Amino acid sequence: MTHVLVVGGGIGGLATALLAARYGHTVELFEGDPRAPGADPAGALDREALDRAFFGRHRPAVPQATQPHALLGAARTVLRAELPDVYARMLELGARERHDLDWFDERPPARPGDEDLVTVQARRIVLESALGAAVRAEPGITAHHGERVRGLVAVRDRAGAPPRVTGVRTASGSREGELTVAAGGRRGDVERWLADAGCRPPLVERHRTGLAYLCRWYRLPEGLSDGPRRPWAVAGGRFAGCAVFPADNGTFAVTLFVHTTDPTRAALRDPAVFEAAARTFPPAAAWLDIGARPLSDVIATAALDNRWSALADGHGPVVTGLVPVGDAITHTNPTLGQGVSLALWAARRVATTAHEEPRSVGFAAGYQAWARATLRPWFDFQVVADAALDQRFGIGALGGTAAPAAAPRETAALFECALTDPVVMRARARVRHLAETPARAYADPDVKARVARWLADRPDYVPNTAGPDRATWEKLATG
Repeated sequence: MTHVLVVGGGIGGLATALLAARYGHTVELFEGDPRAPGADPAGALDREALDRAFFGRHRPAVPQATQPHALLGAARTVLRAELPDVYARMLELGARERHDLDWFDERPPARPGDEDLVTVQARRIVLESALGAAVRAEPGITAHHGERVRGLVAVRDRAGAPPRVTGVRTASGSREGELTVAAGGRRGDVERWLADAGCRPPLVERHRTGLAYLCRWYRLPEGLSDGPRRPWAVAGGRFAGCAVFPADNGTFAVTLFVHTTDPTRAALRDPAVFEAAARTFPPAAAWLDIGARPLSDVIATAALDNRWSALADGHGPVVTGLVPVGDAITHTNPTLGQGVSLALWAARRVATTAHEEPRSVGFAAGYQAWARATLRPWFDFQVVADAALDQRFGIGALGGTAAPAAAPRETAALFECALTDPVVMRARARVRHLAETPARAYADPDVKARVARWLADRPDYVPNTAGPDRATWEKLATG
């Protein structure tokens, strides 16, 4: 049994604490916010209580909290296998499942692995509430809400060795633990704590994205349990994109994403301008035309980046007894929705290995090797995807034409072909749900041949043409 200190009570921290306790360890969880996740500690949540918890709580440390979330198949798999009670509670609170192959009027014949191609549609508060209730009920966890960690307690066993973390410091004193988990998110203080403990600085890799997200929440009309079957996917043009995110309890979010340099960005924060612009994309038009009721103003977020920080440098781990999970090790721009899945993978890794000499250099190096093999490929995938969007939207924001990128027509054609071809859709879904890397899924000869035939039948195909032209967009933005 290992005593685990978890710093941060977001999704990654809650999941790590819960999984570690259920794998036989004792856990102390530290969260600076005095309020536990979820609307009601007793668990008696209804639709109105969820709405109050979601829209009424100001969370500056978690700017993505009110942005739409979609749990990918990878996250669903971990929850169903490791935390089935949490998953069941999410469904009780209104989360819904949507299989990617339900896009087609007739479900294609099943293949092994199809059962994992399911998106869980719910607002972030639903997962937080389910996790929070389970954490509060777990006997092996002591939660310290409102107790912010101020630094690490560390020793150096010998000259040249990295410092070894033995605990954390809070306003009430020091707490000892055999393994400390940094789960403070993208705005955590880990790098400062490491410097104060005398550690070498980790190699932090950052890729700034030039994308801004603006979303508005709506509720379906009374008596309507779901919106249109199609379209509900992302539609992208030359300078802006749009997506609809169905969620729990009849809620859904419409999101526009533009470049941070786009001169129309500020105008899109006006609800009337936002809705007029959103309606120029087929997904938003289809969902808004059913008479949905707005639940929020336009919620904007920007200054997003992709960051990798595994607490190591070219010489190996810079610290032992401390590992990061969730956004503390890698946070990715939400375009692909990977964050929760990667956080749950890391939480499971910590829980299943915490008994293996957690203060040793070998444990730290093993975690770093696992992260690089398991998490890093998806970080790199996000960086490449965002770079292509940044290039296209950045030029398009000024009314120009994006410079050619690597195989842009073929890449766009794959996504278009998937809408009518179940084999290509399955390959696309396996990548989307983190079941298979793009290099492997899209290299399948059958998939490549189908996309090639699709393109051959459409010699005049031009990618990225969804939505309005630039003149129409600017006219909408100026009222």
